Amino acid sequence: MAKKTIVVKQIASPARRPAIQAATLKGLGLGKINRTRELEDTPAVRGMVNKIPHLVTIVEERG
Repeated sequence: MAKKTIVVKQIASPARRPAIQAATLKGLGLGKINRTRELEDTPAVRGMVNKIPHLVTIVEERG
């Protein structure tokens, strides 16, 4: 069975935000606006995305 993945896109800058939010972005492998990453769809990754919905968006769900 293929693993489920999600494509996450950064839509805003972490400037003037709490440091923990910038660290969460780094943990997702993002850092600059409009960059995308394909990540494994796990509860941990979903939780990180849900913590910073104002900075990232889920573009696509695969699998």
